[in-house]
Amino acid sequence: MTDTKTTSKRTRAARTPNVWTDEERAAMQESARERKAASRRGPGDERAEGERELRAKIAAMPQPDRAMAERIHGLVTDSAPDLVPRYSTFGFQPDARVDDGEMWPVAFAVTKLTAGVEARLADLVKKAAG
Repeated sequence: MTDTKTTSKRTRAARTPNVWTDEERAAMQESARERKAASRRGPGDERAEGERELRAKIAAMPQPDRAMAERIHGLVTDSAPDLVPRYSTFGFQPDARVDDGEMWPVAFAVTKLTAGVEARLADLVKKAAG
């Protein structure tokens, strides 16, 4: 008796429907491009390139977002100068030391940068940097 191998081809229609918005997909693609570019850099170049990328992204923002991003960048740089700058959301990687129990926030949306928000962000960055 001969074995027959059956194949099951998935058609495009049978795939899971797209669950990402165009903006989310674009953000993921840009993040992948950034990670790929960062992997090619040496450790000494990574900080300078990250700073250039960040400054370019901030310069492209409309006001008042630009002013807020500049202040947050200054706050992070003052609180943890060894961190490599990246633009986008104010968030933390899984290895950041901000965990508290079994659940904790890893990203924050800042709608208004008050003195209290600045102080809280500075505390979180210092805690995350160890």
